[in-house]
Amino acid sequence: MPPAVPQPSPTLFREQVLAVRTAEEFNAAALGLFRLHASSNPVYRGFLEGLGQDPAEVREVAGIPFLPITAFRRHTVLLEGLKPTITFTSSGTTASVTSRHPVPWPDLYERSFMASFTAAYGPPQGWRILALLPSYLERSGSSLVHMAERLIAATGDALSGTYLYRYDELAEALRRSEAEGRPTLLLGVTFALLDLAEHHPMPLRHTVIMETGGMKGRRPELVREELHRILREAFGVPAIHSEYGMTELLSQAWSGGEGVYRCPPWMRVRIREVNDPFATVPDGRTGGLDIIDLANVASCPFISTQDLGRRHQDGAFEVLGRFDNSDARGCNLLLEV
Repeated sequence: MPPAVPQPSPTLFREQVLAVRTAEEFNAAALGLFRLHASSNPVYRGFLEGLGQDPAEVREVAGIPFLPITAFRRHTVLLEGLKPTITFTSSGTTASVTSRHPVPWPDLYERSFMASFTAAYGPPQGWRILALLPSYLERSGSSLVHMAERLIAATGDALSGTYLYRYDELAEALRRSEAEGRPTLLLGVTFALLDLAEHHPMPLRHTVIMETGGMKGRRPELVREELHRILREAFGVPAIHSEYGMTELLSQAWSGGEGVYRCPPWMRVRIREVNDPFATVPDGRTGGLDIIDLANVASCPFISTQDLGRRHQDGAFEVLGRFDNSDARGCNLLLEV
């Protein structure tokens, strides 16, 4: 019998995953993390057992099962032997069960978003960042607020900051940025950007507007095309940028317009069949978004989301909506214990 292959440690992955650049490196890291989680993550291990999946039979990334995202609502998804330093939580009503993402190494999250933001937009030091994130700022545990505050601090700009409901002050900061010709990023939750557009429309030639989604019951839902049209017309910008992230992920994808997101090298999206969570669909067709986020070293890198979308041939993707409660069940039934 050949000697057992030593299992890489979580600490080793923590240091290496953000250096992934090639497809070969990605696949090797994904398979290594699969073996680690299959043996040392009680929730993921139980999920595989419920499927009747022998981890030894998974030899390609395409064969890795994805954990339903609802596991983060019902269980503590974390490798054995690790303890969280911080726990990110999703928003929700008092009657709903929110997701909890235990994070032992906040620095890994920070390195992830700093690296991916810099690759997409350049160093934060080159920006003034204005964050309009009501509802997120009004609770604790938001990973979006954590990211925004760290990026704001990295700008070193006195006007960079979070503005909550201070629309008049935010509008004045935008006017000052325009007068100075200062490259500015306005990062905002959807309903707040619409409020700003109604009360303070203005031409913005030096500002990138980035929406993070979320009506939070404040306004009727809008399709992306209509939302972006309203914001483009109110602010005279050629495109509306977007950020795709969630409580359960430690990486973000970024869109420079038209709702097309691009992943950093350590993140990848595939599309699953709507009625069969273990079958994939070809590029260009709509299905459920499955995400491999190698930065999720400690929790689970293989997440089956409740978002609907489609993938492009170059690996970029679009988000087209969400499953309703009945459509989203599928293999989630294996976790209702």
